Amino acid sequence: MQTTKQAERDAKKLFRACLVNGSLDEARVRGVVQLVLAAGGGGRLGVLSRWLRLVRLDRAKRLADVESAVPLPADARAAIEAALARVLGADLATSFADNPALIGGVRVKVGSDVYDGSIQGHLAAIESRF
Repeated sequence: MQTTKQAERDAKKLFRACLVNGSLDEARVRGVVQLVLAAGGGGRLGVLSRWLRLVRLDRAKRLADVESAVPLPADARAAIEAALARVLGADLATSFADNPALIGGVRVKVGSDVYDGSIQGHLAAIESRF
């Protein structure tokens, strides 16, 4: 039986083994799961659960969710994608959605970071000051 600290160390080692040029390699991810499950042992589920958390966190920081009050034209979408790629890296996947509650502007969520340039966000900030 592994200790929690050892399981965390093993999960980090496995996660680093899945990286190729700073990005997760899908083939390596599948290989790690198969390798750990085939190896057996009492601590394998603890290691895999911690490793899965690291994989999910990595995927979340490489996905940008962009919300706007109205559908954005193609040139605005391309400009936003280019700006995000310049700041956050070229391997960023971007999804666009409409949210009329924003009233105007754009809200971008990358991982746990939210960049809110919407009118709704500004109004909420003003409201919180009073």
